[in-house]
Amino acid sequence: MTRNVLITVEYDGSAFHGWQAQPGVRTVQSALEEALARVSGEDVRLNGASRTDAGVHARGQAASFTGDFGIPACRVPVAANNLLEGVRVLAAIDVPEGFHARFDALGKTYVYRVAASREPDIFLRNYRYFLNESPDKSKMEAAAECLVGTHDFAAFRTTGGAGSAGSVRTITGIDIAQHDGTDTQSGAIVETEIRVTGGGFMYNMVRIIVGTLVEVGLGVREPGSVAVALESLTRASAGHIAPAGGLYLERVYYEHGRMDSSMPGQS
Repeated sequence: MTRNVLITVEYDGSAFHGWQAQPGVRTVQSALEEALARVSGEDVRLNGASRTDAGVHARGQAASFTGDFGIPACRVPVAANNLLEGVRVLAAIDVPEGFHARFDALGKTYVYRVAASREPDIFLRNYRYFLNESPDKSKMEAAAECLVGTHDFAAFRTTGGAGSAGSVRTITGIDIAQHDGTDTQSGAIVETEIRVTGGGFMYNMVRIIVGTLVEVGLGVREPGSVAVALESLTRASAGHIAPAGGLYLERVYYEHGRMDSSMPGQS
């Protein structure tokens, strides 16, 4: 009997050349497929909810796969994790036939982490976007307001990033928080966390949004310029692409009841 299994995974993106399987390089998808093939005893092809780029991390990536294997879903994480490095299966459940981790996703939350320190911690360089000064939270919040809702985000995509789906997307919320932290080099730092939730995102869209908001927070551009960039539909009107290392795929959302609410990274 063919089964359909949905897994939730977390990974350190600095250890991989992105999610999607590619010849000759180590990717999250290929590492997981190899481990799951050994666990299930048959070839596995994963359908990921998001094709995260090289250097991007995940705390709640989701992926589904089908097969005729007999191992119970609840035992998949322990069995697979014994074969994995840099990626961990948090949970696995059986889902109905036809379920697809990418196409059935209702939305995602990405978290971007910025740190202000004049002497960046070398051990955090792959996990934060380091700035010399802390960006102004209130200015970023004012600028982010215009991005919430359904808009044409053509200005916040890289060339070819929209594909055949076009560039209209819906952002349901952008939340910005700041708190004090520490690093091993310079002691106190200020961390800024930008949480972006929406129905779907184009390639580099979140990183361009973050780069634009950081420019506002540092006084490089005015908060009102973000609305102008959005309306212009031109990439040159928006800000820079923030580095990959500060970005984390936090959650993938599915229809209520589709998943066990106790699964890590899910809601």
